Amino acid sequence: MAAALVWIPFLAGLLAGLGRAEPQQTTLRPAVGRLFVHTLDPEHVAVPPAVPATYHAHLQGHPDLPRWLRYTQRSPRHPGFLYGSPTPGDRGRQVIEVVAYNRDSFDTTQQSLVLLIGDPEGPLLPYQAEFLVRSHDVEEVLPSTPASRFLIALGGLWEPAELQLLNITSALDRGGRVPLPIEGRKEGVYIKVGSASPFSTCLKMVASPDSQARCAQGQPPLLSCYDTLAPHFRVDWCNVSLVDKSVPEPADEVPTPGDGILERDPFFCPPTEATARDFLADALVTLLVPLLVALLLTLLLAYVMCCRREGRLKRDLATSDIQMVHHCTIRGNTEELRQMAASREVPRPLSTLPMFNVRTGERLPPRVDSAQVPLILDQR
Repeated sequence: MAAALVWIPFLAGLLAGLGRAEPQQTTLRPAVGRLFVHTLDPEHVAVPPAVPATYHAHLQGHPDLPRWLRYTQRSPRHPGFLYGSPTPGDRGRQVIEVVAYNRDSFDTTQQSLVLLIGDPEGPLLPYQAEFLVRSHDVEEVLPSTPASRFLIALGGLWEPAELQLLNITSALDRGGRVPLPIEGRKEGVYIKVGSASPFSTCLKMVASPDSQARCAQGQPPLLSCYDTLAPHFRVDWCNVSLVDKSVPEPADEVPTPGDGILERDPFFCPPTEATARDFLADALVTLLVPLLVALLLTLLLAYVMCCRREGRLKRDLATSDIQMVHHCTIRGNTEELRQMAASREVPRPLSTLPMFNVRTGERLPPRVDSAQVPLILDQR
């Protein structure tokens, strides 16, 4: 009975976990060529508010997000963002799986985002301009309020025009450097805006060759109108690019296949036929000449080593008699001294023995541990 009572809470918790295993599902409709932003906050993923949480998002069946979609989050105390701009090749249905991690209790919550990517509604936006805003980070302009404020401020430079956000990219993703941890330093963000109205004279002057030349010299570009983006947005006017897609680009010429025969070229005259050639003589010269040289060197070495040796008799005959007598005398005296030293019976001095007792004169074998004696004694 007691064992059954222990298992009841465990089974209840297991059934509750199985009931929560089904992830939440949200359907979103991004448009091709338009900015898509989805905020990941605790309210959307069933995490208690004011609780630090981090997120991991990936395409269903893949370890990472699709190429057009990015994820950013400044810290666990801040919300996360999924943002990007779909391309025409991304049309269709994509499922993004999001896992939220509760940093206090380490619980996880799953959510599925079903993205139905289709064509945008409304007129085409052939006039596109991209600005580098150095006063903000990417997560600071992704919410709707700062983005709308930027479009309203840009309307003073580009009027009359109905502006729409096309894409937002962090400057770090475009090769920018991480700023120093100093107050006021930001990573920077590229904001791409599109419109159906042509560019204003002010924007055309900023992107003119004269302005680019001034920027190359370190001077500010030409700006004929009031900067309505300042002071909330500090734009780098030397990094403004304008793209006009109203004029269709000429189609690439398709090469026409020929008959495979080259036209007659007076500078290229290939031979019509090649004469027959016998390579036997070349092969024999290549093989036999090194062999003959090696054989001659071998015979020369054998003659020097074997046929030109000087024997002992020839050496003695070539030596003078006085030198031979002197040499024999030295050898004889040396042998006589060795025999005299070996036949003497005088005892050796005690001081020359390895060890002796001064009082008794007793000779003792040396009691020295050979393992402690160094192989090479110090020479003093």
